[in-house]
Amino acid sequence: MNKLANPPKYILTDIEGTTSSVSFVYDVLFPFFRNNLVTLKNEQDNPQVQAAVVATTETVFAETGQTLNDFDAVLKIWDEWCQADRKITPLKTMQGLVWKAGFESGELKGHVYEEVPALMNEWHQKGMQIGIFSSGSIAAQQLLFSHTEAGDLSLLLSDYFDTTTGPKREMSTYAQIVEKLKLPANEILFLSDVREELLAADQVGMMTIQLVREGTISAWERTANDFQEVNDLLQ
Repeated sequence: MNKLANPPKYILTDIEGTTSSVSFVYDVLFPFFRNNLVTLKNEQDNPQVQAAVVATTETVFAETGQTLNDFDAVLKIWDEWCQADRKITPLKTMQGLVWKAGFESGELKGHVYEEVPALMNEWHQKGMQIGIFSSGSIAAQQLLFSHTEAGDLSLLLSDYFDTTTGPKREMSTYAQIVEKLKLPANEILFLSDVREELLAADQVGMMTIQLVREGTISAWERTANDFQEVNDLLQ
């Protein structure tokens, strides 16, 4: 077993394919967003919505030369971006806003793999800090972990990072995270199912483990099938 030389002081983890199933995002969260997009018409005075409209309009014009003339046209773009799983900040912000209503009403419950709550709690009890880095907005991350099927896990989490820090596959993003955490990179362990993300984190000196859940192909030097196996690598 390829154990870590030293236990980390901080564990930074991805969500999709790591703490939670990819199918939850694609089969539950995305359809909920698309089915409830129309509710954003009632939020047009919300500064978050207004900022997302501006960012979307600018992005569409830059990419296609198309001008979006009304809110319905913007909603259509958000629907298309959701179907294409675009990792783009205005979409992620709007998804978080729509999902907030679903989580708070109880219609949505965040999926986490069965062993995740106990292991996160164990790491927390041992004094390790735990943070989240996902392409989903920080608001959406907070909603998911405070409304999981296993209860509120947000008390175990110290920090949240999303694409406003930078793209998940770029080394500079992880350098910024290291700076914000004020810890040496080699005291931070990053967990993800995506090789390119692990490579970017590795390049700034973070420890890395690939989660090889069902449907993921092993593509990294140090791998684990679940959080229990991650824990075994820390011993």
